[in-house]
Amino acid sequence: MLSEILFEELLEQRNFYLNTLKHLNFQLIMDPSKNELDDIEIMQTKTIDQLKKVEQEPASSLSKKTH
Repeated sequence: MLSEILFEELLEQRNFYLNTLKHLNFQLIMDPSKNELDDIEIMQTKTIDQLKKVEQEPASSLSKKTH
């Protein structure tokens, strides 16, 4: 039960980061200024890093359970 709740939370986090990336990509087509473009690129990089961590969590949890 607890693992199901944790998995659902991870899916919610993943969806949040995917939606954030979608919005950041949309901002790129809105002709951002140089400063805005730099900020968007930084946010994209940070969001992708967080997304990778969230996606690695289930595999990490499963490997801990098998050992």
